[in-house]
Amino acid sequence: MEEMELKTSLKQRILIGAIAVIMVGSMIASYAAIVINGNKSSADSSAPQSTISDEKKAQYEKEYEEAMKEFKKVSADDYAKFIAYKDNIKSYNEAAANSGGVSTKDLLKGDGHKLEATDKDYLAYYVGWCADETIFDSSFDDSKNPTSFAKALDASVGMIEGWNQGVAGMRLGGVREVTISSELAYGDTMEICGGKNKPLKFIILPVENKDPLKSAAAAVDEAFMKLQYANYGIDYEQVKANSE
Repeated sequence: MEEMELKTSLKQRILIGAIAVIMVGSMIASYAAIVINGNKSSADSSAPQSTISDEKKAQYEKEYEEAMKEFKKVSADDYAKFIAYKDNIKSYNEAAANSGGVSTKDLLKGDGHKLEATDKDYLAYYVGWCADETIFDSSFDDSKNPTSFAKALDASVGMIEGWNQGVAGMRLGGVREVTISSELAYGDTMEICGGKNKPLKFIILPVENKDPLKSAAAAVDEAFMKLQYANYGIDYEQVKANSE
């Protein structure tokens, strides 16, 4: 299943980390540490063993397939609008992009709510790429040969400052290209695009955070998280129950 092979997005890594924080101090925290560290084996013989059955993992795989099918259905029109701008993903001058703060270019005017930099109640489809044209993250099901969206970003998780500034003034339903210098992206706090202090480019399509897309996107996120944990032998539902 192609979508399951995608790397976790920035949003999904944030969610995994948040759950790990909640579980610190309990046995489940040690499970989460395995997930965060990406290390299934341990020299500590007392490390907890798998807590998920093959049947439960198969159930989660089926849930993911069903959630993805519904998400692709409800996001099809948005994908058709967005994919028209894929050719805008081109290499760019890194030094120039890194000295310009935030710059924007409207590709398509929207007719929905006008966003402020402080707005958090919206969903967004996006593609982010580096100066050499490498895509580091996107809503696409496949970065090289996309056929649909596989996820949408919930802005309430908190965005980098450059994103917030970049969408300010655009209306929901529009498409905008945003260039972000390093200090308004990840600066020296995170390696991305082959190093630290790298500028980023995005194409962003923000949309209303309402059903049926809202529920479909949430279902995909939940199903994806279950699979991420299941791949390390951990039952996500048990984790949630123990952290409440």
